[in-house]
Amino acid sequence: MAFETDDLEPLKKKSPPRNLDPMSIEELQEYVATLKAEIVRVEEKMKAKQSHAAAAASFFKK
Repeated sequence: MAFETDDLEPLKKKSPPRNLDPMSIEELQEYVATLKAEIVRVEEKMKAKQSHAAAAASFFKK
């Protein structure tokens, strides 16, 4: 029995890009600020996870 990966649905579906056309310049600026804040939050989480992974790797190297 063959396993077809094409039949699998993604675990999380990507949301479509936000429609920017009806947004004013002020709304777009707020949206950009929100996205930049989210990028900072994600980068901090990535650094924390990398730090934890490095600590675990060094612990198990001993």
